[in-house]
Amino acid sequence: MRSFNAAMRRLLHAVLLGLLGAGIVHIAVLLLVPEFSERDAWSRLSMASDLYRMTRLDAEAGGAPVVKSVDPLFYATACRFDLGEGMVRIKAPGHVPFWSVSVYDRSGHNIYSFNDHTATGGVLDAVVLTPAQMIDVRKDLPEDLQGAIFVEAPIEEGIFVIRAFVPDDSWKPIVSRFFEQSSCELQDF
Repeated sequence: MRSFNAAMRRLLHAVLLGLLGAGIVHIAVLLLVPEFSERDAWSRLSMASDLYRMTRLDAEAGGAPVVKSVDPLFYATACRFDLGEGMVRIKAPGHVPFWSVSVYDRSGHNIYSFNDHTATGGVLDAVVLTPAQMIDVRKDLPEDLQGAIFVEAPIEEGIFVIRAFVPDDSWKPIVSRFFEQSSCELQDF
């Protein structure tokens, strides 16, 4: 009887250790998937367009969406940039019911977010730059950048995403025009 109990304890111990080990391996694999994935947002956008080019993320642009949206009441557009080449200015004239902006690093980590309530007059005009570039801009701020929102990002490459609210079908052409007129340009200073 003692040998049976001892054998059962050893078996139970081995099963628990196996489950614990499998759990650790499973969690490690899940955490490493983004590092090894070739289908991340940066890769998908690089297949869809070049740097400094606004790319619609939703299906409204025609064809399959670059990134699926979880909210059908929002349209989105994105621009990849490289701050090693200089600061980037993002502008969109016109007004929509609501817009928000997020700046992500190449890995998809959110660096900065703001919306139309933050902007002067609700107009989208933002500049993304490194801390070193910000020091240079502060020395002699160009007049055309006076109302811009400055996003100081300690990154080399990133993605700028604009989302706009579409409350009903009558707003679809207005939001589409807002995105068509938006720009993502490398700025010389």
